[in-house]
Parts: sequence; structure tokens; C-alpha cells
Amino acid sequence: MDSSAPREPGATEPPARVRPRLVFRTQLAHGSPTGRIEGFTNVRELYAKIAEAFGIAPTEILFCTLNSHKVDMQKLLGGQIGLEDFIFAHVRGETKEVEVTKTEDALGLTITDNGAGYAFIKRIKEGSIINRIETVCVGDSIEAINDHSIVGCRHYEVAKMLRELPKSQPFTLRLVQPRRAFDMIGQRSRSSKCPVEAKVSSGRETLRLRSGGAATVEEVPSDVEAAATRRVDDLLESYMGIRDPELAAAVVETARSSAGAQAFARGLDAVLGEFAFPDEFVVEVWAAIGEARDACG
Repeated sequence: MDSSAPREPGATEPPARVRPRLVFRTQLAHGSPTGRIEGFTNVRELYAKIAEAFGIAPTEILFCTLNSHKVDMQKLLGGQIGLEDFIFAHVRGETKEVEVTKTEDALGLTITDNGAGYAFIKRIKEGSIINRIETVCVGDSIEAINDHSIVGCRHYEVAKMLRELPKSQPFTLRLVQPRRAFDMIGQRSRSSKCPVEAKVSSGRETLRLRSGGAATVEEVPSDVEAAATRRVDDLLESYMGIRDPELAAAVVETARSSAGAQAFARGLDAVLGEFAFPDEFVVEVWAAIGEARDACG
């Protein structure tokens, strides 16, 4: 039927398609009543909504996990939230200072950030310099290096600062640990050693948060995209000491629209030039994405 044709007298307009309200459940990870939030388009707005629900300042929130109150780095909130996910907010706990002597080039840290000004420790390598300091834990936010505040810095900036510190010269880290409930006090092990919790069922659509512009509801990434993103995230850790699934997904998206390796390199420079990816990293990423495509058929 031609939608431009005049309607019969007395005919009613078809009902407009009403988009359902996206309401998410949230709770403070150390314990609180359940809150409900909606109407956010990026991580900063999300934190503001959570803070409003619980009467705290947004700057109190260090990071969020999905469907687990534990400091579980496998369940960190990134750039997407499943429509049935439960959001747990981890807030500031005790502040501590540790002195570190850099006896090797690498400290053994993987850094990530919450997208709202706080960089924190996502992984500690077994046997590394940092692993030998018992008071430093996964989930600790890095607030200052040698009394120089790094609040507001992205994770790759913090990783670069730590890499550039001179060897054999002590430096100080000021850390903020997430507030813990009683059953979490003393947790030292990495998330992989935590008991597996019952999985919360998740919808096949996710809310994708954007740093600029409106959030969008999208289908869950395909198996190929998910596998490629995991491989790129591993390479980010290997080359830069950071993990960032959202950044890895952006790299995979750039590769998808590139006709070849050279076009991919140009695309990365145009979209993500601030990261100054080394040439060997770009070559390995292109190969890893191709391997992910082949493995998934």
C-alpha cells in the first residue's frame, strides 16, 4: 500500500512505535539497597545517575562490575551493558601509599580506567615487582605517582608514565582501594581465582555507551567480532600494558572497514592517532583479526 496516498475519511493513524524505557538495576558493591537508573548516554552520566540514586558524589565511584559485587576484572563494565545486566558500583575505600623500586623495565601491572577520570590496576603479573608488594591489589585506583596526581589521566597515559620511570630509583604510588564488604576483606588473588558466581541471564541486545552522542541499543557482537576483540585486547596488554575492550572493539571496527593492511594502518592513525601504535603492533593486530575470522569460519 502506498503510504503517501490520502487516507480514507475517518481512518485512524497507525500507532507510533514507542521505544521501551531502558531501566537498569544498580547497587553499591559493598552493600546497599537496590536502585534503578535510566537516561544516560556515557559512563560519566551513568556514574552521575548511580551517585544520585545513593546520595554520594560521582567521584566516589572507582569502577563498576556487571552481575557481580566482587572485584572481578572479567566482569568490568566497559562500553556496553546488556539490557538485563545488574550494575554494581565499587566506591572509594582506604587510601594507602607504597614505595616501589623499579629493578626491571616492567612493573608487572596492567592498567585500565573507568572512563571518568580514574585509572586502576586490572592485572598483576605473577612474580613481578608489584606482585611482591602484598599491599597492592587488583582493583586499586592509582591516585598519584610521586605525589603527582594522575586523576583525569587515561590508562595509556598512566602506563607510559610508569614505563618511563628510571630504574633503581624508588618512587611512591598513592592508591585507593575499593570499599569492601566483610566477606571481601583481605582479597589478594586475581579474579580468575574467585569462586564462579551464578550467571545472570543477559539479553541479546546491549546498550552501547558513547563518549560523544547518544547511547544506542545494538545486537550483541558476532562471534567473529568478539574473538577478534579479545585477541586485540591481549595485544594491547602485551605492547602497552593496558587492557581496554572498548578500544579493542574500535580497532576491530576500523579493520572491518579497511580493504587491506595499509588502509587499516591509515584508518588507525585517523581514528586513534593519539595512541601512537607502533608499526609492529599494527601488523600483529591485522594478522590477529584475520586469524579470528578464519577460526570462526
